[in-house]
Amino acid sequence: MAHHNTVFAQLLKMVPRHRFDGLAERHHVGRRFRKTSRWSQFVALAMGQLSGRHSLRDVVANADAQRSRWYHLGALRVTRSTLARVNEQQPCSFYEALFGTLYQRCRTHRPGHGFRFKNALYSLDSSLIDLSLKLFPWGHFALSKAAIKLHLGLDHRGHLPAFATLTEPRRSDIEVARSLSLPRGSIVVFDKGYDDYSWYTTLTNQGVFFIGRQKRDARYKVVERRKVDKSQGLICDQTIELTGIKSRREALAPLRRVVYRDADTGRRYVFLSNHFGLSASTIAACYRQRWQIELFFKWIKQNLKIKAFLGTSRNAVMTQIWIALCMYLMLAYLKYASKLHASLQTMIRLLQLNLFARRNLMALLRGDPTVPDPPNPQAHLAFT
Repeated sequence: MAHHNTVFAQLLKMVPRHRFDGLAERHHVGRRFRKTSRWSQFVALAMGQLSGRHSLRDVVANADAQRSRWYHLGALRVTRSTLARVNEQQPCSFYEALFGTLYQRCRTHRPGHGFRFKNALYSLDSSLIDLSLKLFPWGHFALSKAAIKLHLGLDHRGHLPAFATLTEPRRSDIEVARSLSLPRGSIVVFDKGYDDYSWYTTLTNQGVFFIGRQKRDARYKVVERRKVDKSQGLICDQTIELTGIKSRREALAPLRRVVYRDADTGRRYVFLSNHFGLSASTIAACYRQRWQIELFFKWIKQNLKIKAFLGTSRNAVMTQIWIALCMYLMLAYLKYASKLHASLQTMIRLLQLNLFARRNLMALLRGDPTVPDPPNPQAHLAFT
């Protein structure tokens, strides 16, 4: 019977250690570690993510229970006080950089976005991650509430988080969006929270296409009308010039206005875009795909540990969220590189139950039947 390392050890091999160690050295602050390392921290917190641990004590106890296998992971034994100190003092920017490295690895194996055009398609949105005001007073933002805000750009080629930022909850979406550098020729989709005429001008000058929502009080004049297929839910397709004071001040170029009515809900949507090459139905379909980013937020909140936190400092909370996003990218890389048909939710459930089992990782995720161990000759007694 072939020997296999633990499932967890096989999964961790997907993290490029030379790159990991280089980033760890670059983002280290203070004295050098004597009894731990950033790799030991990552292994402990990644195990906590995949095995559903609820507290720092729970993570350390689970690691101690697997002490015989911990050495083969290349990690040092962690104690609760040491792990808490590293989570609080070592900058979470290290895991933000690791997140970028893992996304670059996923790019080579991701599938397409399902549309005929070759442009990259992104969706922008943000989500509040609720915190306890008593335990996290630094996250206070309204009455008796506390939170931290996750701003995310979803790459629809594989539904991967392409870029993310963690901010205080009062930080506006458009303020974060202005700091992004999107690839030239890409298409970005967003809701009314990103409606800003100066940003529209910036995107157009950068060669980036956008699909957004028109404000109800927007003033405009119609320059051109195009025929639409009303059987597809389209109401109109127009070229417009915005005539409001702000739009005139920004010298905004003519935009495309597409009005669409959803057949299921009866809701009416008014889209604005600077892309005149796509059909009106494709623009509506691109915006409909924006719902995938809502599903992404829902998935990570339900399947990864970003509700119960292992530390109370801002850095510890952000470290845990960044590691959760890194684990998502590792699972996505495993799925796309190996062409697995299992969903990410199925994968994480299998890993949770078999994290330290000595099985072939791919056979586990494919659902291959287990091969029984060969019979032990010493277990058979010969009676004479």
